[in-house]
Amino acid sequence: MQEAAQRHTDIGVGPWTGAWPEGDTWDPELLREGDRRNVVDRYRYWRHEAIVADLDARRHDFHVAVENWGHDFNIGSVIRTANAMGANAFHIVGRRRWNRRGAMVTDRYQHEHHHPDAGSLATWAMQEGLALVGIDNLPGSLPIETYDLPRRCVLVFGQEGPGLSEPMRHVCDVVLHIEQFGSTRSVNAGAAAAIAMHAWVRRHVFDQQP
Repeated sequence: MQEAAQRHTDIGVGPWTGAWPEGDTWDPELLREGDRRNVVDRYRYWRHEAIVADLDARRHDFHVAVENWGHDFNIGSVIRTANAMGANAFHIVGRRRWNRRGAMVTDRYQHEHHHPDAGSLATWAMQEGLALVGIDNLPGSLPIETYDLPRRCVLVFGQEGPGLSEPMRHVCDVVLHIEQFGSTRSVNAGAAAAIAMHAWVRRHVFDQQP
């Protein structure tokens, strides 16, 4: 395989050097101008549509849902982690417009769904055969560290501060919390989401490997 141009000090790679690779995977403009996108090296110079198609063939069985009532900046961070962990899709519950800054454009490589309220998300999940797993440190919640996360599920997160809304708590099949050992009452919503997604990956990806 041809070597890419020498890396610059900024993000990405410069124009392709040598003969261009053949096939419709490659983006002529990126080959000519360089690729500064926030993508792993595997996808350098690939067309956007080709990246999404390749991801679609390898996405995991869990989804991510985030309640969007206060235009929380953390939503973008959750979606960025969902992309990194190979989530099947992400769901925005509540307001359709959400703060995309923290996603760092990774949302463009995911499938986005919108639900106006908790009830509509629950109806959709039931039709798809997916369990709703809330993540919040509430009275009666169970520790995620010892809970057997279902393979087909939606990990549901509330917004920073109030956490899961009362209607969302009601429709979740189970609510799990992350065990903590310090003085703070809770961790950042984006951090909690990353821990929960990685718990699913450890259970259903790494535990299945020989």
